[in-house]
Amino acid sequence: MKIAFVIANAYGLGGTVRTVYNLAEGLARRHEVEIVSLVRHKDEPFFSVPDGVRMRPLHAIGAAAGKAGDRGGAEERGGLAQAWWDRRARSVVPEAERERNKSFTPRAVHGLRRYLAGTGADVVVGTRPGVNLLLSAWAPDRVLAIGQEHINLGEHTPQVRQAIARRYPRLGGMTVLTSADRTAYRDLLGADDGWLEVMPNPLPPRRLPRSTLDNPIIAAAGRLSPIKQYPKLLDAFSRVAREHPEWRLRIYGGGDGEKKLRKQIADRGLSNQVHLMGRTKDITGELAKASLLAVSSRVEGFGMTIIEAFSVGVPAVSFDCPYGPREIIDHEGDGLLVPDQDTEALGEALLRLVEDREARERMGGRALVSAERYALDGIVERWEAFLERRLAESGRRPRPHAVSGP
Repeated sequence: MKIAFVIANAYGLGGTVRTVYNLAEGLARRHEVEIVSLVRHKDEPFFSVPDGVRMRPLHAIGAAAGKAGDRGGAEERGGLAQAWWDRRARSVVPEAERERNKSFTPRAVHGLRRYLAGTGADVVVGTRPGVNLLLSAWAPDRVLAIGQEHINLGEHTPQVRQAIARRYPRLGGMTVLTSADRTAYRDLLGADDGWLEVMPNPLPPRRLPRSTLDNPIIAAAGRLSPIKQYPKLLDAFSRVAREHPEWRLRIYGGGDGEKKLRKQIADRGLSNQVHLMGRTKDITGELAKASLLAVSSRVEGFGMTIIEAFSVGVPAVSFDCPYGPREIIDHEGDGLLVPDQDTEALGEALLRLVEDREARERMGGRALVSAERYALDGIVERWEAFLERRLAESGRRPRPHAVSGP
């Protein structure tokens, strides 16, 4: 079958981008796969595009907009059509969603409308609420439109939840990342399990290093934003820093909060022990240098970094925050869960595993076993079965397509 993933900006860095690339890579072995990006803000994607996967940007912005053909006469001639479809899109996508993600430009939504009208894809998968809502309104009958959620329902504004309740039932199916989120969407939409499926994010199919669990390094990863609550992690790590000053905390990620976080590190006297490592294309390689992963989030849609740490044998210590961590971490098995938002308990758990190498080794070994649940081949098979079932139940048949990959 031919499968298209529609993503807000496939050229940037983020968990959704990374996991869509992983899934597209696996599906491209047996299917024709393309990634449709509403916007493109630079010439080349941050991550390497998987072999056999086609990239199709709809609107170049920023530095990428200077390329020949990305603006000028064609855009001006299409201005009336863009304005028309922009108004239509605004009636579908709530303002709160457009404010949260700036990719719903007039040219991008017009491009999406044109793409859907002419696509030969059997399945088009949206990857955030605004895209899913547009698919529910604009996908032609010949196309199976699937909504994929990467953020749990409770994190959406009331305005977005109302739009979801009104329009998502028009989709041909939907996937969420956790069982808890499936329950929330089932209650909102009245959907059955055949239509609504849990699909965890897959790990990339790579030969990965294994942590020695000897390095005095605790890692954390994710965008430098309030939801990750890095100041609470600093407070928790302070307990380790006082008693074991040779240990370091490395935080991977970027974002607007970097300057503020650096000041908070300095104010706590941790400048020699906490390092902001910036963005990385090889997070698993970096996690393999660590001996523990720390998660201090207020909420997690899934917890991709946790399974990436597991894949290199690194146990996790996490708040038992809503959704992802509690469905991934086996407490006292492959990591530790502490009461949600209990910073003192987070510090005590980190200190325990810093001081107990035997426990680190035991949990690291279990983490490797746990990571197998998220192997790409198994997740791809689940996706294939889900899509084939939804196509059959909708009365659609996938058309024969040549696989473009090797």
